[in-house]
Amino acid sequence: MDPTSQPISQKVTKISGTVTPPRSPLPYPFPFHIIPTYTTTQSPPLLLNIMQHPLKHHLTLTLLALILLSHFPPASPVTPCRTVCGTTAINYPFSIDDGCGAPQYRSMLNCTGTELFFMTTSGRYKVQSIDYNKQTMVVYDPAMSTCSILQPHHDFVMTDVESVVIPPSSDTVFALLNYSIDSPVLNRYKNLCFNFSGHSCDELYGGCNAFRVFRSFTNSSPPCCFTGYDTVKYMSMNILDCSHYTSFINVDGLKGIGPADWVYGMKLSYAVPDTGCGRCTRSGGACGYDTETGVMMCLCSTSMNATRECAAGSNGDIGSGQKLALRTKFHAFALVVGAFIYFVIFI
Repeated sequence: MDPTSQPISQKVTKISGTVTPPRSPLPYPFPFHIIPTYTTTQSPPLLLNIMQHPLKHHLTLTLLALILLSHFPPASPVTPCRTVCGTTAINYPFSIDDGCGAPQYRSMLNCTGTELFFMTTSGRYKVQSIDYNKQTMVVYDPAMSTCSILQPHHDFVMTDVESVVIPPSSDTVFALLNYSIDSPVLNRYKNLCFNFSGHSCDELYGGCNAFRVFRSFTNSSPPCCFTGYDTVKYMSMNILDCSHYTSFINVDGLKGIGPADWVYGMKLSYAVPDTGCGRCTRSGGACGYDTETGVMMCLCSTSMNATRECAAGSNGDIGSGQKLALRTKFHAFALVVGAFIYFVIFI
């Protein structure tokens, strides 16, 4: 009888209580056309051997799982930079974590609970919105007077760096209210004051409940001044000799609109530094900097940084870090396959 046609049950012999496959009568190497085949009711010797040993069965399944997992792409790196505060997205160049974003904007934002604040030497200003397309940020001073509330004057002071990299935009107007006849903007620097969109100071004193009180002290409206940021940048409220101030934005669209409906606050305008941040973000990293030197870095995880991009980049330009990751993955896969073969054959 042809040995290849014998049932598997007839091809094994029992020796000392163990099942040992007989030596193959076929020479090695042998032609592939005489490799034994099995019907659907039969099991190959290797599979039968695995199934008869539970420990080997579990090890085999574990190794198979490792092989499958090695083919899945690595998860996106977890960067140390938070990207949201409440409902406000935090993107480059801003950050709420030291070492993230651009160094020029370091420590400008603070996230307290779900509220985002713009930090200056004069206080904390609540961030109402950030438009990353128009590169503007709208902030609001809680201590500032508005059409509905009157509060003591509060200087708006920015550092030299802040006033350069993120100054108030040109469509932000400051209104200096109830200043004395000795104020510099009423005498020597009266050219710093202007009207906008057809509005005058009389509208503020007559149309706002909070400012109407100033009329009770005189028979006419006290002086006021609509001016730009440069005025309050170089002269404090004490120098300007005014008791209150307010500010509003989008003044070009306020023609024909009363002060009760103006948008009170300050719009800040910023620029994004060209540091090659796009390459870093496309590779899954976050743009940041060395907190000691200020040199730009690509933050890939809480424990790994790179100069330009992360190893698991998604862009077409494969860097040295990505090549190293591919080599490491290949070596790990070969190690798993070798271990699998060892366990199946020798254990």
